[in-house]
Amino acid sequence: MNEATSTTIQDGMMEILNQQKRAYLAEGEVSVATRIDRLDRSVALLKKYGPRFCEAMAGDFGHRSIEQSKMTDIDGAIGPLQQARKHVKGWMKSEKRNTMFPLGLLGSRSRIDYQPLGVIGCISPWNFPVQLTFAPLAGVFSAGNRTMIKPSEFTPLTSELMKEAFTEYFDIEEVAVFTGGPEVGSAFSSLPFDHLIFTGATSVARHVMRAAAENLVPLTLELGGKSPVVIGRSADMTLTAANIMTGKTMNAGQICLAPDYVFVPEERADEFVAAARASVEKMYPDLKDNPDYTSVVNERHYDRINGYLDDARSKGAEIIEINPANEDFSQQQHHKIPPTLVMDPADDMLIMQEEIFGPVLPIKRYKNINETMDYINEHDRPLGLYYFGQDKGEEHKVLTHTTSGGVTVNDVLMHITQEDLPFGGVGPSGMGSYHGHDGFKTFSHAKAIYTQSKTVSKLAATLRPPYKKTKPS
Repeated sequence: MNEATSTTIQDGMMEILNQQKRAYLAEGEVSVATRIDRLDRSVALLKKYGPRFCEAMAGDFGHRSIEQSKMTDIDGAIGPLQQARKHVKGWMKSEKRNTMFPLGLLGSRSRIDYQPLGVIGCISPWNFPVQLTFAPLAGVFSAGNRTMIKPSEFTPLTSELMKEAFTEYFDIEEVAVFTGGPEVGSAFSSLPFDHLIFTGATSVARHVMRAAAENLVPLTLELGGKSPVVIGRSADMTLTAANIMTGKTMNAGQICLAPDYVFVPEERADEFVAAARASVEKMYPDLKDNPDYTSVVNERHYDRINGYLDDARSKGAEIIEINPANEDFSQQQHHKIPPTLVMDPADDMLIMQEEIFGPVLPIKRYKNINETMDYINEHDRPLGLYYFGQDKGEEHKVLTHTTSGGVTVNDVLMHITQEDLPFGGVGPSGMGSYHGHDGFKTFSHAKAIYTQSKTVSKLAATLRPPYKKTKPS
């Protein structure tokens, strides 16, 4: 892309950003009715366009389960919007704070008012392109903001449909959508938003953060990493394996919070493998033409994941492919990869160095539970951590001796579905959080307000200069 083209793209975006900022300032106080109206229109949009979004996502992935898309992307976005609508009036109320003694006794008061930030930039990813665009809007709109959105170029059908849908339901001064490739994303992340939320890869986040720094734009970064699973000796292995493999095979493992590797007691490893195989066979008796089993999004990611497997195989790892119908995947219409276990991977294998983002799961055996915590703490802090077991003491030790963005106990992924819990990472897995009330606060300015009383003002006169009073002669 030449410099002139880049400048033209950014100038066009900047014009709309300024238009939204002017509209926000002219609006003044954003009423609860306006906020609810924007949330209601978002829900109406999703209900009307939901079937078309599901078809578009299936087209973008080559194949994606329609039922899964409805559950994760459509219903999974409507829920947060409706929850925000239910609570926004309460969230908007001023928050009383204690006033320093003795000023409070003399009538002075302190409070926090939550004020909209203005215009929020939203860069959304391809793996859940609808849900991860609309769920942040629950916080953006309930906080009284306007927004500009850059959806992923890897899901072009969905992104273009999103632009069409928003144009029908929102004025450009409320919501603007910009589609296109990396050049559009680069220009977008350089804009002087009042806040920017980015969901995607850590490698891309570095560029986004660098661009945002030029305008001192505050960021919420929802990234990923290698989320570990720790299976305790007290775990119900049948239930544990079923829950893990459900999370690992959903969306073909293309989830930022997908379990990325599993620690299992050495004497129970074979039991886990057998239970994992049984759970997959129950969910997917066949895979290749199964409408419930999603394809890897494109050839580049398909080759990347298979490259991890080839590397692990060449370095001596045991590869266990779970292929219930013994289908041949060398010739296929899409980019499906069977659920695959990699036993006892070494740290020099690519599969243990990179986020997998696919239906491949490394299994590491351990003797002592302390080994699992030592390993986790030697690596980047993950977005999620999962513990399975009935030993409360062991659970407490794992959770207090490791740091992660969030935790689900005796399941995977589920903490992200809880709108009353903040969702976010820590360190390389993210910065900041949203969902529910926490999302409202993320996209609001907490304005500190102190109101002086007349009594304190009069008493303060004794503290004013001159400090050394002269005695009358």
